[in-house]
Amino acid sequence: MKKYKLPIIMLTVFETVAVILWLILDNIFYLFNFSYIGLAIALGIFLFGQQYRYARRVTQLLVGMYMLVYLGIIRNENMQIEGFWYYLFTGVFEATTIHYAVAKIFGPLIFGRGWCGYACWTAMVLDFLPYKIPQKPRKKWDWIRYIVFVFSLILVATLFLLQAKDKEKIMFWLFIIGNILYYAVGIVLAFVLKDNRAFCKYICPITVFLKPMSYFSLLRVKCDKEKCVSCGKCKKVCPMEVDVTDNSRKRKNATECILCFECVKNCPRKAL
Repeated sequence: MKKYKLPIIMLTVFETVAVILWLILDNIFYLFNFSYIGLAIALGIFLFGQQYRYARRVTQLLVGMYMLVYLGIIRNENMQIEGFWYYLFTGVFEATTIHYAVAKIFGPLIFGRGWCGYACWTAMVLDFLPYKIPQKPRKKWDWIRYIVFVFSLILVATLFLLQAKDKEKIMFWLFIIGNILYYAVGIVLAFVLKDNRAFCKYICPITVFLKPMSYFSLLRVKCDKEKCVSCGKCKKVCPMEVDVTDNSRKRKNATECILCFECVKNCPRKAL
């Protein structure tokens, strides 16, 4: 039963959220929404336990396409950070604000940056690129994410200050244009820096929410020091360059782990 433990835990967490939101908001959409996401994530973790090579990619596509196409394009919900600011300013507790609260603000206390590894529709595309393992030294460009974060806030605040008409329509087009820009910048950065996850490391504004909470994450990759032979394979295959051999919360790039488990798969001694 050990290999079913984590999928069951993740499914239970999402089902609990689904039922609570359904009962509190009296909207069955949230029951289906979070149940679907929970099942997709649990499936990916289960497939990983079965040593299926593309387990994480299955979940990425199931959740990422659902968020991008169904919620974003079909239901006209701006799931980008601008949408979060928009609904926050209007005081409406809608899908976007709930999504941010569960997946990106409080959720990371449980599953860290798991969103980035299993659900992000930007990373879903970037992970198809050839540079899954960084081939150049990491840059000190982390500050860029904070500029993008503040810019997104100012952009939405300006719409309210100017009392722009058809704000819902503007937000929809911001979602479309924002995604196109994210993909374009992410793909260019990946090829220039030879790192699929360069966008996540330097540009993505969502990490401003994710990083502080991920520090306290309950689900973490840990190292059994008695089994570890310091071969360094785990560090070489980590797309986020996390030192998983250090069990301290202050380890190198500690809040960057996306729970992709590449380190676990490649450890020759099963120490992780």
